[in-house]
Amino acid sequence: MKALTIAVSILLGFAPAGGAAPQSALTTLKSIHALSKAQAGQGPSVVFYATIVYVQPGSGTSFVQEGNEGLQVREDAHLKLSPGDRVLIKGKAHASFRPVVIADSITVVGHGPLPKPVPATFDALNRSELDSMRVTVRAVVLNEDTKSYYHNPITLLHMQTEGGTIDAWVDGKDPDPQQDMFDDEIEVTGIASGKLDEKLHHIGVKLNVSSFADIGVLRRSASRPWSLPVTPIGSLFDSYRVTNETARIRVHGTITFYQPGSALVIQTGNDSLWITTNSEKPLRIGNQADVTGFAALINNHLALSSGEVLQSPVYTPIAPQPITWRELPNSKHIFDLVSVEGKVMMEVREQALDEYFLASNGQVFSAIYDHPYVEGSPTPPMKQIPLGSTVRVSGICFPLQRGISFSRDLPADILMRGPNDLAVIAGPSWLNVRNLMLMVGLLFALVVAVIAWGWTIERRARRQTAALATRIETEASLERRRSSILEDINGTRPLADILEQIVEMVSFILHGAPCWCQDADGVRVGNCPSDLQDRRLVRREMTARSGRVLGTIVAALEPSIKPCADESNYLSMAVELATAAIETRRMYSDLLHRSEFDLLTDMHNRFSLDKHLEACILNAGLQAGIFGLIYVDLDRFKLVNDDWGHHVGDLYLQEVAARMKQQLRSVDVLARVGGDEFAVLVPAMHGRVDIEEIALRLERCFDDPFFINEHILHGSASVGIAVYPEDAFTKEGLLKAADAAMYRAKNDKKQIANLLADGQNPLLVPKY
Repeated sequence: MKALTIAVSILLGFAPAGGAAPQSALTTLKSIHALSKAQAGQGPSVVFYATIVYVQPGSGTSFVQEGNEGLQVREDAHLKLSPGDRVLIKGKAHASFRPVVIADSITVVGHGPLPKPVPATFDALNRSELDSMRVTVRAVVLNEDTKSYYHNPITLLHMQTEGGTIDAWVDGKDPDPQQDMFDDEIEVTGIASGKLDEKLHHIGVKLNVSSFADIGVLRRSASRPWSLPVTPIGSLFDSYRVTNETARIRVHGTITFYQPGSALVIQTGNDSLWITTNSEKPLRIGNQADVTGFAALINNHLALSSGEVLQSPVYTPIAPQPITWRELPNSKHIFDLVSVEGKVMMEVREQALDEYFLASNGQVFSAIYDHPYVEGSPTPPMKQIPLGSTVRVSGICFPLQRGISFSRDLPADILMRGPNDLAVIAGPSWLNVRNLMLMVGLLFALVVAVIAWGWTIERRARRQTAALATRIETEASLERRRSSILEDINGTRPLADILEQIVEMVSFILHGAPCWCQDADGVRVGNCPSDLQDRRLVRREMTARSGRVLGTIVAALEPSIKPCADESNYLSMAVELATAAIETRRMYSDLLHRSEFDLLTDMHNRFSLDKHLEACILNAGLQAGIFGLIYVDLDRFKLVNDDWGHHVGDLYLQEVAARMKQQLRSVDVLARVGGDEFAVLVPAMHGRVDIEEIALRLERCFDDPFFINEHILHGSASVGIAVYPEDAFTKEGLLKAADAAMYRAKNDKKQIANLLADGQNPLLVPKY
């Protein structure tokens, strides 16, 4: 066989490995693997023998193996190859996550058995130690789905192994679709490879399997999924269980973005990394830093969670990479420091955020600056840019949606690091309403001068002037309406009124034609005639920047009116205004909710409690009523964080809030006023005994233990009450009285505990 192989190779003009190959060519898979990404990117020549172990149908991608080395080869998709073929490959190396080969020619020189598969663990696969090699994996099937890949059917098995989840892509459909493999323990033989993001980062494990013949069922599940008992929706979380053994790692790079208490970005060369952090220490953009944390995925891209930062004094700032708007949605630029040019269309100022809407080549994107905000302090002024100015904005390219479909663009915005990241490079165009009016005035003066030429010319000039004046008035009225709508969008006018203004503007422009707006929830605003059979309907969808359809604007025109460019332009302008109004109002509603509710427990916060308390004092003063305030302080909460960590502490706070809420009435207000402090406002009560009964229920709800993350926690709380007007007449007085009562209860507990420790038998009676 060896002699035959050499003879065939000589006849075909190729030299066997170690023979007369070109001196610069790489002849072994090991030497190809040893190439760095930069070396592989230079395309060195390769000539080697190997065995085909997998051929991906229709894609022009194959995997070969020689000994303990495997490699991915890309060739002509029409080339007929089969697993077991012994081939001579000639081509060039190419840079990827690991080097791959672009084949110029593949010659089959024989056929033989496939290499024996190597038993593989999740850790070995996840570290790419067995990349492109034939392996065997034991796993439990989580789900099974059929897809089309390069117009060929494949079956996707999502599997759980000891250490993590992997995907098996099996060529063809399941030969026995009636017998699903859910929860079955199986043994799969296939080719190890990795799932990559657009930056060629390794983000998961994948097996390429030639057929279902390479899958063996080791143990059938004791029960099939469809025979399981029905679980109430509210009890789904009872079966939730996750064990995370991800190790802490350290990375190094230059800081390109920092938002204290939220996130930062570091960059090394052309590679950037998003890091979530709770740190609020001062960091300087441009300094090098070491960051430790845990590997995570954000938008299917590598990220680091729970980051801790050690800043270096070395200052090596990174210049933003200039890109065009067409490159902005490309996944390859996610989290990179970039700069892009656009024209300012609109500015939005919010309490903690400035947003500039920019247009480039007819497309709109946003430049966002989260400016520092401290409650009670004045908001820094927004950098004013004249509308219509061309600017260059620098910052971090950030996606607008969580899921990424590879090989497709996705909406993206620019996160600015400060006002200086927005630079004006050209002023607004001279073509504006003021200059237009000046031009009209000059034209009118010219017409008046021409009147002297004669009666015929005078009549013609008058008709032209009248028509032009009408058009100018229409355009001016349209601009006034549009400006008024933009002011209302940035103001407090209700959304329905703004949408009504928009459809009235469209109806005015289209000479009174009925026009209406219908949002995605079916709510209709405007004039929609009952009889639409004899009218020509023109529709335009309102689409958010994320791609979601917000609604539709419709105009009903007479059939005798022929379609023209103006009606399309006017409807498009209306759609832009309505979209901006809807998204601005939704953003405002979200921020309003965040300002009054605690993010961890979704209970009222201190600010919301103060408002409700002031309202109760005003109402009780007018009606001579009474109400109560309860203070609840968790005992030994610091020990929960110290012993079990802040994550368990957060889950404990959420469970405590849920239990306390069950003890209250619908009219009572539960608020989180501190880290481990809660307050309950009881607005409807007959006397002190009512609030004492509620306080007792709150204290007793801690009797049962808490089961959190496989930990059993025995909690307790100290409770104090205050009654209006018996204990105080003012908000501050009530808060102070309830807080003092709570601390008396806490001290009583300590005294009782001391008496019990001394062997005495105190009388345990709650005091509020």
